[in-house]
Parts: sequence; structure tokens; C-alpha cells
Amino acid sequence: MNEDLPVAVIGAGPVGLAAAAQLVARGLTPLVFECGGRPGSAILDWSHVRLFSPWRYNVDDAARALLAETGWSAPDPDHLPSGGELVRGYLEPLAAHPAIAPHLRFGARVTAIGRLGMDKLCDAGRADAPFTLRWQDAAGASHRSLARAVIDASGTWHSPNPMGVDGLPVSGEDTGTVAYGIPDVSGAARGRYAGKRILVVGGGHSAINAVLDVLRLQQQAPATRLIWALRRDRIDRLLGGGADDALPERGALGIAAKQAIESGRLEWLAPFAAERLERTEDAIRVGATLRGEPISLEVDRIIVATGFRPDTRLSGELRIALDAAVDAPVRLAPLIDPNLHSCGTVPPHGAAELSHPEPGFFIAGSKSYGRAPTFLMMTGYEQVRSIAAEIAGDHEAAREVRLVLPETGICNTSAKPQACCGPQPDAADAKRGGCCAA
Repeated sequence: MNEDLPVAVIGAGPVGLAAAAQLVARGLTPLVFECGGRPGSAILDWSHVRLFSPWRYNVDDAARALLAETGWSAPDPDHLPSGGELVRGYLEPLAAHPAIAPHLRFGARVTAIGRLGMDKLCDAGRADAPFTLRWQDAAGASHRSLARAVIDASGTWHSPNPMGVDGLPVSGEDTGTVAYGIPDVSGAARGRYAGKRILVVGGGHSAINAVLDVLRLQQQAPATRLIWALRRDRIDRLLGGGADDALPERGALGIAAKQAIESGRLEWLAPFAAERLERTEDAIRVGATLRGEPISLEVDRIIVATGFRPDTRLSGELRIALDAAVDAPVRLAPLIDPNLHSCGTVPPHGAAELSHPEPGFFIAGSKSYGRAPTFLMMTGYEQVRSIAAEIAGDHEAAREVRLVLPETGICNTSAKPQACCGPQPDAADAKRGGCCAA
């Protein structure tokens, strides 16, 4: 009976829509829930940011086949798209395809997932019971949908890591004192940042992006002052690679940041540990330690670019197995642990590594990586190709996982070097530079 039900996909970003395309290619019906009002809604929050990898590595194969049916003009394969270009040039046409559009629900926020008629403790007949998804529409009305399987590709964008070096919010952080990620400081948010004292906290490539954006704003508004605080003292490692980086656009970030430091255009602090934030009449007072000694700063704006973590609350009634440290599926975690791996040593993986004790439930895309910042967009595409094959019963295809290396074009089926193509910002406490947009 469940075979007549759709496969629920949570999220209409690149991996969620790729999952829908892969399901359609397998003759399965997707039902895609997107909490935003359009495809790639989370990406639009960083629409001004350019990816490290060119178009040729940012389009899923099944999606490309669907789009070809509509006369879609593929972008220049060597062009490095921005987040906005990724949405307009790829995700929106894909979402509008007649094989996918009728199965999309925008403004639909999934709030909980369970098994029909049973809670987490029930064993008898569990694998045969359909999934039930509770969701709210844009007007706040509640709904329930049934599904034969669930692919959670909702990402981590709405769950940023807090400012505290211990992984916890610092006192005063939850009062609207900070912006997370990479705000468009020289574009849509220019009025909030021009001429201000700006503190950027974070030690990954997304933090470098934010720093360089502020420096560009500084050229237009010379009164703008920038302080860059790293929670770990690893500036040399962070800025290393440079011209030798496998992805030149990523390497250029480190070169530009190093030049800015040497020219005195910014002040950098490391190791830095914020302890409290306090709003005064005309500033934000930051209490912190620098190299273990107490300091106090007064700034006007704070940007926290310390990475992201998964929100697993919606699957609380499912039997999921996550690694205690990485927050990734237990079989995937050892392959992506940032203490052991960079994005260049993560092997391809699929349904087998992404499975849970709850049959038919999968977490894919950046959310599957938990707190690890090593996610590649193409890895997400291979994940959902494998998952769709598994749901369709093609177990052999599900286990034949591979990945084409962006820098060489070689098909990789083992833990050989890979380049980073995904848009997930770096976690500040990773012990190496990671994968994110340019």
C-alpha cells in the first residue's frame, strides 16, 4: 500500500530538488516541502556570494536531463555562479518543470515526522507503516501528509553555530546583537554597516568572505573599521594554500585576506573567546579574553560566521542514529570527521552510510554532515541518486557510489582527493580550512 504514496523531500534547495529529479527519473512521485516562498530560499540569504566551483559541477545529472526537455540553456560551464545565479539559472527552472512543479509546496514548514498510528517505542509493523509529516502552510494552518519514505534535505542554514568558543551562546547574544553568516554588507545591508565599527568572528572561508566584503565596503566608506576575531590561533593554516589551491577562487580568498592583514586595513585577534555582549546607548560592548587575558571592545555591528549545525527536532519521534560528536549518521561520521578529514579526503557515500534504524528515512545534503564543514554539493547529488535507487529497490545502483573530481574530471570511488564545490560555510572550530562559497 505504501508504494502508492509519494516520497517526502524536505527542502527545495540544490540537494532537495536533485532528490526530486532523481525520484522522477525512477518513476517515483516526490512531495517537496519548502519553508520559504521560492526554491533555494536559504541560498538567497547569501545570493551575493560566489561559489568556488564552476557551473559544470553544480548541476545534478537527473535535473540536467529534465531541464533539457524544456529547452533550458545551460549556463557557461566554466563560470563561477553566485548564490543568486544558482537560484535564477538552475533551481527556479528546475522547480518550474512540469514533472516537479505540481509536487512542490512552498511556505510549508515541516514541524514533525512520525509513523502513522505509532510512537517511537512501537515495534510491531513499524517498517510497514507510512510516515506521517505534520506541516504548517504560510497562513499558519496545520496539515498532515503521508509518505512511503522521507529524505530530509532541509540543510543547516537556519541553525548557525553561536559565538561562544564552547559551542554555547554568550551572554547577551540572543538579544538580536549579531548577524550570522555572510550578510550583504556592501549591497542590501550597506546602510547598516557603512562607517561602522564591525567585529567579524570566525575562522573559516565564510568568515574570510565576510571580512573581504567589509574591506570592499571600507574602500567606499573609509570610516568603516574592521576587527577580525578568530576563536583558534590558526591564521597561517587558514590563509595557506593560496595560489596552490585546487580551486583558484578559494585560494584567492586567503591571498586577499593575507594582503589586508599585512597592509593594516584590519585588526585581527586570536585566540579570541567572547564571554558577554552588552548593548549601550551607542555601541555593543564585548567582554572577551584574548590569549587568555580579559579585554573589552566597543563595536557597532557583529558578524558571527562560525558555521552551522543540524536541527534534529522534527525527527524526534523517529529512530535515528547520529554520531555523538559530529551529529552525522553513525556510519558516515568517521568518513567526514573534521578532526581526521578535509573535504579532499571524504570518500563518496550513499544510502548505506546514510541509513538509520528507521527504515525509509534519510538525511541528505549539508544536514547529513552534522557539524562537519566538509560538504560538497556534488556529494549531495550523489547521496540522493543513491537514496532514490534504494527507495526504488535498485540496491545494486544504490551502493555503486562515485564522484567526479572537480579539479581533474576523474571519477572517484574511494578516499582520494576531492575539491570543494558546496556552499556550506566553514565551522570555526574545524582543524583545517573547509568548503564553502567563494
